[in-house]
Amino acid sequence: MPIESVAIIGAGMAGLTAALAFAHHGIACDIFEEAAALIEVGAGLQISPNASHVLSELGVLPALEAVWTEPERIALVSGTSLRPLAHVPAGRFARERWGAPYGVLHRATLQKALLEAVEQSPLCKIHLDTPVRKDPHGTLAGITGRTYPLIVGADGVWSNLRADMPDSPQPDFSRNVAWRFTIPGSARPDWLAADQVTAFLGPSTHVVAYPLKEIDGFNVVAIASGISPGKTWDAQASDAQRRMLLGQFHRWDRRIIQLIERAEQPTFWPLYQVGAGRWHNGRDRVLIGDAAHAMMPFAAQGASMAIEDAFVLANRVAGPLSLTQALADFESERTRRIAKVRARGLFNRFAYHARGPIRLGRDIVLSLRPPQSLAADFDWLYGFKAR
Repeated sequence: MPIESVAIIGAGMAGLTAALAFAHHGIACDIFEEAAALIEVGAGLQISPNASHVLSELGVLPALEAVWTEPERIALVSGTSLRPLAHVPAGRFARERWGAPYGVLHRATLQKALLEAVEQSPLCKIHLDTPVRKDPHGTLAGITGRTYPLIVGADGVWSNLRADMPDSPQPDFSRNVAWRFTIPGSARPDWLAADQVTAFLGPSTHVVAYPLKEIDGFNVVAIASGISPGKTWDAQASDAQRRMLLGQFHRWDRRIIQLIERAEQPTFWPLYQVGAGRWHNGRDRVLIGDAAHAMMPFAAQGASMAIEDAFVLANRVAGPLSLTQALADFESERTRRIAKVRARGLFNRFAYHARGPIRLGRDIVLSLRPPQSLAADFDWLYGFKAR
């Protein structure tokens, strides 16, 4: 028999999606968020068809489609010459091949759409400025006077709930950071296509750029080696840190270097990974999203995997199995999926950052692959229908 209520720790994308997914099954949700206000840091986000399928099932997609951009293609471009190497078609092609759209948008846009849907649900209630750290059952009972048969940890890579769970995975700094800045549409250089996601590939680092309709501009992210500034998503760069970043692009095309040099108020955040471990305690607690499996962004699937997690967890818990078995099935199913996505990310990292003869071989192989053939490589990822 399905449970009647759930406590969700964290009101980010994973937590809000989980609340909607549980409410979809008639399960009431209390969401507990440590922040006093939901202010989303960061800028751009890619939502691939496997995630937009879930958002469609939960009724959130129309609000996003009204404001996001559906790029015509995902292009791979040489960072040292700006020569196009290959592309995967998106736009209408994505809808036809994978049954759902591929969109790019501001993080705040997705959070706002999810939050509005949660606030409109009579089964969901958000508690802001409410940290839940040690002894989650006791803490929650003290806040609401209720006990919950299930507590979902959706509180990110530095999860408090995970820290209180035996044999849980641990976060580890990857020694890489993601630099982020935006440029206005009026400042877009001719070589930066306005209708696509562009991944510029170069020695030991890469840059991704795509349009953001909400700001009439572009989101630019550079992945490079760096030192962790601590638990933050919005570190301000010192002059020395900017020089360190630019030093890693000395072999790149001068036009990209100038774009980075002219960046106004760039910020960066450390890229942490969460390794292997238990996602649930076998009884009444479970982790989803970055709390369970934070990964490097080389497959652009961090948000999408959190959205999938939330939907699959609610479906399993609302099914006919006992809660213990539902949690075990969820972990088994999702760890296999995450492992495959991680493997794709590792492959992309190797290919994107290749140097010397390997880079030349990569460029030749990519140039020989037609777009339809490259798209077929993503059927298992983008065509996945979470259930």
